[in-house]
Amino acid sequence: MGIYSVTALTDLIKEHLEGSFSTVSVEGELSNCRPSSTGHLYFTLKDTASCISAVMFKHRFRSLPFEPKDGMLLRVHGSISVYNQRGTYQIVCDEIERAGEGEILALLEKRKRAFADEGLFDEDKKLPIPRFPRTVGVVSSPTGAAVRDILSILRRRAADIHVIILPCPVQGSDAAPIIARRIEQANRWKLADVLIVGRGGGSLEDLLPFSEEAVVRAIAASAIPVVSAVGHEIDWALSDFAADLRAPTPSAAAELVSAHREETLLAIKSAAELLFETIKTRLERAHFLAKPFSPAEMEYRFRALLQPRLVHFDDAKEELLISFGNRLADVRKRLELAKRTLEAANPALILEKGYSIVTNTRTGAVVRAASEAGGGDILVIRPLKGEIEAVVKE
Repeated sequence: MGIYSVTALTDLIKEHLEGSFSTVSVEGELSNCRPSSTGHLYFTLKDTASCISAVMFKHRFRSLPFEPKDGMLLRVHGSISVYNQRGTYQIVCDEIERAGEGEILALLEKRKRAFADEGLFDEDKKLPIPRFPRTVGVVSSPTGAAVRDILSILRRRAADIHVIILPCPVQGSDAAPIIARRIEQANRWKLADVLIVGRGGGSLEDLLPFSEEAVVRAIAASAIPVVSAVGHEIDWALSDFAADLRAPTPSAAAELVSAHREETLLAIKSAAELLFETIKTRLERAHFLAKPFSPAEMEYRFRALLQPRLVHFDDAKEELLISFGNRLADVRKRLELAKRTLEAANPALILEKGYSIVTNTRTGAVVRAASEAGGGDILVIRPLKGEIEAVVKE
């Protein structure tokens, strides 16, 4: 066996590793997550026995739909790369997803297309949200933070709104049928003017009940307008598409259904007072201006005001026409001069007079003096039509 240099051995390892693992998918726990100042994401994937370095470059990292944090279980797709200068290898990631989320997202996308084709998400079926609802129904967990936030905001913004809590679990296999049943009960007994259906943030699996068929169909069939408020701003569920309005958070849903009564009344009162004062002022001014004038005198004054302006307008029109005519004549003169200059510079016209362009094939340059050609050079002579080859004798 021969002796390798460090570079030769590293190149050999690089060739075999990168050639054998051009595409890999690896699942493991995220650790040592280090977004760099250059925008790249460096991290380590590990399991109980081993670890491997990984990187996702910034053009891919920018479009990652979630924020990676240490401890997350991830599935990465990419290729093995050897870094020669350090003699290390790593995974260059093209895609990163939370482990298990790929299948869930594919399932949700399939359901979304099916529901959309059925018309459950059609915009023309959306109901308007009442501006001043008397009763708001909240379909959520009665012990969750989402309900506490909704109640706090409604008490602050519109204390006279009645709130009915329709309790249900918001995660787990039993959640979806109960959520759907609560929506149907609210409709059957006409319990509210608007419904807020949702929960606080969570993992994709935690939010799954709000994407189940029973919940989506119950929301789409609801005669009571529904606001979907599932998770945080970056979270989503199929209930968002079926609802009449999507709120980024439960708190935002409470703000959307509760216009502040006092602010609205004050704004209306202020607008009414301003309108009354404006109309009153204008009427008084109109009466004051019209009082000293008879109809005939008003007509005379109107004509006295109008006539000088008509004369001024006629003068301005004449000046404009004269100026435009002078400008047009100047432009035509310049255009004619430019045309003549352009025609005088036209090479074709020069060639028509019997001149030719001579090019030295050895140098590729146009020959402008006899000293630029030597004996034996081949010249290409281009008159107006065709070409002539000539050999320089002297």
